[in-house]
Amino acid sequence: MTCHTILRAAHEAFLRDVDRLAAAVAAGKGRAAHVRAGWENFKELFRAHHDLEDRVLWPRVERAVAGRRAELAVLAEVRAEHARLEPLIGRVDAVMEDGGDLRQAVAELRAALEVHLRHEESGVLPLAESVLADEEWRALADEAERGWEARTPVFVPWVVDGIAPIRRSRFLTALPAPLRDLNRVMWEPHYRKRRLWSV
Repeated sequence: MTCHTILRAAHEAFLRDVDRLAAAVAAGKGRAAHVRAGWENFKELFRAHHDLEDRVLWPRVERAVAGRRAELAVLAEVRAEHARLEPLIGRVDAVMEDGGDLRQAVAELRAALEVHLRHEESGVLPLAESVLADEEWRALADEAERGWEARTPVFVPWVVDGIAPIRRSRFLTALPAPLRDLNRVMWEPHYRKRRLWSV
């Protein structure tokens, strides 16, 4: 499985989680225990995802397009979007704790997140795919594997949580067989027991 495939799968899962939060809020359950657990899981994976992009992926792309002002401007814009999303996440946290219009806070996060992820997928990931050589992607995959090793037992079942069967099969089939077995036997059963987002 390629890194860019994993990045796009994560994007879809992030939007799915924020939609689940919005649905829980609309049902008056936005502060329920399992909803908050789902939100905490979202935040951990989202911040780790952005750290991987900011620390490992974007610097490689920036080096590859050095001197190309238009491409560098696109990367700078995406980095700025990362910075703008964090206060919106903080706003949801604050409203969950202290009261206030949680529906509005979640809606603002959802809108900004969708714009950002679509921007990455339409502009920045294609740019990365066009300028990074295969060995760069392999190096990125190796670094991501080292950094995400402890998160893989959560990440894999989280990505496939609730997605269409054909997409689930495609994602899991692309994993090495030992990881598929671990997911089936251990990771996914443990993930389901957490009952994230249930109300």
